[in-house]
Amino acid sequence: MRQKDTQFERIAYPVGFGLLVLVLWEIGVHLFNVSPALLPAPSAIGAAIASSAAILWGDWVQTVLKGALNGIWMGSLAGIALALVVDRFVFLKRGLMPVANFFAALPIVGLAPIMVMWFGFDWHSKAAVVAIMVFFPMLVNTLAGLSAADTMQRDLMRTYAAGHVATLMKLRIPAALPFVFTGLKISTTLALIGAIVAEYFGSPIRGMGFRITTEMGRLATDMVWAEIFISALTGTALYGLVALIEKRVTFWHPSHRG
Repeated sequence: MRQKDTQFERIAYPVGFGLLVLVLWEIGVHLFNVSPALLPAPSAIGAAIASSAAILWGDWVQTVLKGALNGIWMGSLAGIALALVVDRFVFLKRGLMPVANFFAALPIVGLAPIMVMWFGFDWHSKAAVVAIMVFFPMLVNTLAGLSAADTMQRDLMRTYAAGHVATLMKLRIPAALPFVFTGLKISTTLALIGAIVAEYFGSPIRGMGFRITTEMGRLATDMVWAEIFISALTGTALYGLVALIEKRVTFWHPSHRG
């Protein structure tokens, strides 16, 4: 019975706090007569979402479904695949990882226009930016996860005459799954940021980044905040989906017990 109450509280507390923030926001905007160009009220943002649902849906499809999600799966698979190769050969770990850390530090505002020049103005360039941003967290987290199995467990596999592939499949990859999911949760937040920022440097006449820059130029901040709200909601939903899958796949891990 207490477990159900705890689950309810986990949902009720953040939802209640969020509603309180919206109420105080609404009251503050009207009480202090804040200009809509500076900060629109939540009711105005809700009205913008309701009246422009078709436009917002098209932007969401362009940025999230085409740009962000394609970039996530491409960058994640590439990062995991390279981590398996780097883990197998020590010289790659010593030589490649410093180079990877260097490229991970490159600013997105420098990469985005280059990707637009290479792949065009459509979603392909945004997916490329997202893939680059996602690639390095997945590479680093997967490598850390592959080293998570302790010496005693590896020695036990050797006593069973297990080779590299068998040890990898039955011990090291399962041990790495929590780290992989951590990388995926990081990637879901980075992906939306990358896709939206990339659209600032070139996009067809749709997309969340395109809409934000266009509407900001018209001082239509209600639409800007509508796009921000949808972006935040999408990022939260993606994070929650990954966390739910992680709980189902890694139910055996100590962090999910009790």
